[in-house]
Amino acid sequence: MSEKNVLGGELRACSYAPLTGYFRDGMCATQAHDGVAHLICVQVTQEFLEFSVSKGNDLVTPRPDLRFRGLKPGERWCLHVLRWVEAWEAGRAPRVILEATHENVLNYVPLSALKRHALDLQ
Repeated sequence: MSEKNVLGGELRACSYAPLTGYFRDGMCATQAHDGVAHLICVQVTQEFLEFSVSKGNDLVTPRPDLRFRGLKPGERWCLHVLRWVEAWEAGRAPRVILEATHENVLNYVPLSALKRHALDLQ
């Protein structure tokens, strides 16, 4: 059975360049052991990247040991749900790609909030 997005449809890929997802397969998907991790597909901005670094989550510096080349503004990434919530509460949440955001995100964020930040509802 395929995984679903927050709109109830089939979960779509978030990004292959950079290659994202917990399994580095382009998908913001989950497994039982992954829990609430990297389920929300976002398009990062400079403002968000700076905010993230200020909170101790450096998404800019390359980490080859984690197969992570560092992010640049405009790129898409499967972000940890709680990191998005932190940025949302601070008014710095990046835009969301709903079709590539896993349905489990709805356990943490209302669909109305996601829609206000959606790139794919314009």
